[in-house]
Amino acid sequence: MPAPFPHCCSLQINNTCVPGGREKIGKEKGWGGAKMAKFTLKAENFCSFLPQTTSTTVGKAFAFRDKSVGGSYFQLSPARPSSLKFRVLCGIREKEGVKKEGETVPAVAPSHQGVNGVRVGEAEQGGGEVGFDWNWPPWKNLPPRYKLIGTTSLAFVICNMDKVNLSVAIIPMSNQFGWSSSTAGLVQSSFFWGYALSQLPGGWLAKRFGGRKVLELGVLTWSCATALVPLLAGFMPGLVFSRILVGIGEGVSPSAATDLIARTIPLQERSRAVAFVFGGLSVGSVTGLLLAPALIQHYGWESVFYLFGLFGLAWFIGFQTMVEQEASYTAEPAANSSSHEEEKSQGSSLEELGESMNDVPWKAIFKSPAVWAMIYAHFCGSWGHYNCLSWLPTYFSEALNLNLTEAAWVSILPPLASVFVTNLAAQLADKLISSGVETTTVRKFCQTVGFLAPALCMIPSAVDLGLHPWQVVGILTAGLALSSFSLSGLYCTHQDISPEYASILLGITSTTGAVPGIVGVALTGYLLDTTHSWTISLFAPSIFFYLTGTIVWLVFASSKPQNFSS
Repeated sequence: MPAPFPHCCSLQINNTCVPGGREKIGKEKGWGGAKMAKFTLKAENFCSFLPQTTSTTVGKAFAFRDKSVGGSYFQLSPARPSSLKFRVLCGIREKEGVKKEGETVPAVAPSHQGVNGVRVGEAEQGGGEVGFDWNWPPWKNLPPRYKLIGTTSLAFVICNMDKVNLSVAIIPMSNQFGWSSSTAGLVQSSFFWGYALSQLPGGWLAKRFGGRKVLELGVLTWSCATALVPLLAGFMPGLVFSRILVGIGEGVSPSAATDLIARTIPLQERSRAVAFVFGGLSVGSVTGLLLAPALIQHYGWESVFYLFGLFGLAWFIGFQTMVEQEASYTAEPAANSSSHEEEKSQGSSLEELGESMNDVPWKAIFKSPAVWAMIYAHFCGSWGHYNCLSWLPTYFSEALNLNLTEAAWVSILPPLASVFVTNLAAQLADKLISSGVETTTVRKFCQTVGFLAPALCMIPSAVDLGLHPWQVVGILTAGLALSSFSLSGLYCTHQDISPEYASILLGITSTTGAVPGIVGVALTGYLLDTTHSWTISLFAPSIFFYLTGTIVWLVFASSKPQNFSS
């Protein structure tokens, strides 16, 4: 190895020292100044890059940077003591042995063997992580856009875990603090105050700074606020404020996800991407309803908020680590000039994005009948969804005489079935679009199923036909599961109409869609106290909005791209 390690060999494999190994291999293989090298280093018993070291080193990772030779960077970490394999991160530009223009580079031998057991891969432009001998973690080789979509879906899992935990914990909390149904409804609806307030700002922030950064901030906010709930439960203003913060954090997430999908996923895959990301909400509901009763039984209702808040913080830290690792693989460019140009380009794009946000065509957006169809459809769908999400555990407990654990387990069935229905609906929608069916027709069909199915399935509960409790559970489960067709209907239309303003459009419709969470959830509790009727308080209003939403959607909805800026 050249300076700065003059007292040691540059490479030691199987107890054999290879002086100047890196430069020697580079010269023999004819790599030039602008070329990058891939290395795969294998050592059965011993490998050391520490100066003046001869002892065997096992289970440790070594890394050094050789600034004297083009800023090369090596990071070596053993896979296991018995048979060491090393990861090599390199970006090499040799000072000597530069290939002259027009000179032919000697081909690498088929065996790809270098010097003394060092395997040399193909020369290529750029830098990155090279020479892998294992595939871990499993998502390592996935394209970056799929990693973003996957982590976004996981964030949505945690999102709904923190959303449904209160719907289960509200029962023992009401008993402990002596809350009436109206007070319980006020506590649950406070989440939607923050959720409504953050929709438009979330859309603006996602367009200004990118969906990934907004999602990070949202997860951190709602996770910290969730962990504070047990500390503030005895002080009503503090409890309401903490739930408002949870709503703010979760409120920016849909716009952030929509921005990611609109910018990275083509139309033919959009239904599946939306289904995968927003399907995380159903998975989160299932997970939260599974864990919450057991935690409450064994450790008290406070444990639900502490643990779920910790999950969000763990996601935030893990996501930061993943992003840093991704950046480290590409942090060593082939030339400083290209890095400077890339940073300049990114800075310019950010400035242009900020300037374009100052000229959002609000007037043109609100003049579109399709936008108003989305606004009303989002309101109608949210009325049924949020009220069922908040009150079904109580309905199962009081109306069907199930205990807390049984009510929570039964409440799992609708979101669990939604996971499967979501995937089927997405596959169907993408297949229809790929086969040539008009996008608007597909979106109208999916949203109609998503509205009519739950409306029809709520009728037996509203009319009280004297069915067995488990028959009621089965019918409600089927209807609420089929409502997931909306993910391939309404929730894809924002990107269809305008990928550029998709996050803004979702912010607009979600703001209106959060109103049922504020008004509907609290109103349901009030009506329940005054009428003692689940039909009047929960089912009849939901059926009304599902039916009227279907009519408005079929008449005015459209997925044709619209250039609002013009």
